[in-house]
Amino acid sequence: MAAAAAAVVVNGSSGDSKAAFAEIYSKLKEEMLEDPAFEFTDESLQWIDRMLDYNVLGGKCNRGLSVIDSYKMLKGTDVLSKEEIFLACTLGWCIEWLQAYFLVLDDIMDNSQTRRGQPCWFRVPQVGLIAVNDGIILRNHISRILQHHFKGKPYYVDLIDLFNEVEFKTASGQLLDLITTHEGEKDLTKYNLTVHRRIVQYKTAYYSFYLPVACALLLSGENLDNFGDVKNILVEMGTYFQVQDDYLDCYGDPEFIGKIGTDIEDYKCSWLVVQALERADENQKRNLFVSVINLVIFTYLQGFL
Repeated sequence: MAAAAAAVVVNGSSGDSKAAFAEIYSKLKEEMLEDPAFEFTDESLQWIDRMLDYNVLGGKCNRGLSVIDSYKMLKGTDVLSKEEIFLACTLGWCIEWLQAYFLVLDDIMDNSQTRRGQPCWFRVPQVGLIAVNDGIILRNHISRILQHHFKGKPYYVDLIDLFNEVEFKTASGQLLDLITTHEGEKDLTKYNLTVHRRIVQYKTAYYSFYLPVACALLLSGENLDNFGDVKNILVEMGTYFQVQDDYLDCYGDPEFIGKIGTDIEDYKCSWLVVQALERADENQKRNLFVSVINLVIFTYLQGFL
């Protein structure tokens, strides 16, 4: 059961699931724009409309679609009722909203250039650090969506707890990633496999792999406490995914992966540098550090040319 539930995140979604998923986005966005809790001006509505399309859309939606696929597998059917499809899609979009929230703020913290083949949101003219507040709005939209569509469901509190728990783990992993770079600037040898694993486990694996399946389990009426093995398998898959992402950050074609990698100049504790340090002698480690310094200086000077 654990292996089966975990495996769905790597299976392709059907065209029907993708079509149904895409339709739900417009409805959820309309609800956010018509939220009676705040008296929006025309300008603020236009801003949020554009901000949502720019940041929530544009990805592969694998996290969101995994909720639908996982739910179908758990129910043992390829056909869901209209209500079941809507709820699964809604939870999937909550994860995509969460992803957008993380990426908007992560790009600011990493001073990144591009995301999904276009400038990072904070680099768009007239946006700048307004993007910080936009990230907060994205996160609050999740709570609004969950309240609107799941309040009264027997698993509503569990959903709230799940999203809060995963967000805490992800933010803590991001903190570890950020402060570890300060050590890397002084001494790359402080990086090792244990540090790398802890960062990627919390920063990526929980929200990208565990959260979609956990949402499907709650939709199915299951108790998450009974699925510890599922969590462990999915965290391992998420760790492997981040290793691939670290590789692509260095060697991936920006035209293909949609972003310009910054792990080297940011002194990130990435899979590549950890593996290099595992194999390097003291002289090679010194040369590696000098090479990174030179690359960072070159990249910095390029901005003035």
